[in-house]
Amino acid sequence: MIEFEVGNQPFPIHAFNAKENQQNLDRQAVNIIASGPSIAEVDFIPLLDTATIFINGSISLTAQYSFTKVVGYVISDARFILHQPDILNKYYTGQPLYATLAVLEALVSAHPEIIKKYHHKMRIIYLVDRPWGVKGNDSEFSLLLLGKESRYQALNRKTPLSAFAKHAKFVIDSYHQPSPIGLSLDITYGFVEAGTVAYVATQLAFSRGANALHLYGVDLLNSNEPRFYEDRERSAPTTLNNVISNTIVPSFNLLAKTYQQYGTRVTNHSPISKSLFDFS
Repeated sequence: MIEFEVGNQPFPIHAFNAKENQQNLDRQAVNIIASGPSIAEVDFIPLLDTATIFINGSISLTAQYSFTKVVGYVISDARFILHQPDILNKYYTGQPLYATLAVLEALVSAHPEIIKKYHHKMRIIYLVDRPWGVKGNDSEFSLLLLGKESRYQALNRKTPLSAFAKHAKFVIDSYHQPSPIGLSLDITYGFVEAGTVAYVATQLAFSRGANALHLYGVDLLNSNEPRFYEDRERSAPTTLNNVISNTIVPSFNLLAKTYQQYGTRVTNHSPISKSLFDFS
C-alpha cells in the first residue's frame, strides 16, 4: 500500500493482488480494447455484455456504448496522462483502474480530485524488472519508506529480465535476440513489458482468471496513424514501429502459446495486425 498526498491528506492505494476476491474473473471471456484506428470499424453491440478491459483512450467508447461489465482500465505509461489530460476527466467514472506508480503520481498532479474520489477503485501494477516493483507488495520494502528522490532513483534501476527465468510466476525466453522477452503468470509479482500497454492488460486479465482473451484495436502496422480518439494535430507519439518485429510480435506469440497451455486462448481481432501473429 502506498499513500498519495492530495491537499495534505493521504489517500491509500493498494498493490494489485490476484488473491483479492474482487479480482477473480471466474473464467470469463474478456475483451481487451486497445486504441488502434481499426476500433472505429468494430461492431461493439454484440460485445457489450462481455467482461471488458479498456486501455488508455479506449475508455472514451463508454460515451458511445453501454458496456455492462467493465472489469478494468489499464494505464501503464504516464505520458498518456500528459498527452491526453482530458480523457480521464470526461470518461473515467470509477472503473477499476490498474496503473503504475508513475501514472498515479502523474494523476496526483493532473487530476488530484480523481485520486481523492476513486482511490479505492485503483490498484498499483509493477514492472517486474524494476526491484521496487517486485518488492512493493511487502511492507518491509514499502515505498513509503523511501523519500521522493529515492523513489525516482528506484524507478530507473532495472534488473535484467533473464534474472527471472527460474521464477515460478514468469516465463522468460532469455535467448531471444536482440533482448530477452517474457510474460507473467500473475502480475501480483510484476508484469513484463513488450512495448505496448495491450501486453500489460493481457497479463492482467490472465492473472485474474480469464478463460479467453479477445484483443481489439491492437493494430501495430498502422501505428503512424492517429488512435481512433485522436486527430492528426493532437496525436501522441508512438514507438511501436521500432519494436514490432523484435519484441511485440514474438512476445505475444510466446504469451498466447503459454496461456493456451493453461486453458486460456488469446485471439487478435485486428484486421490490420492479426496476420503478424501465430496464435495457433
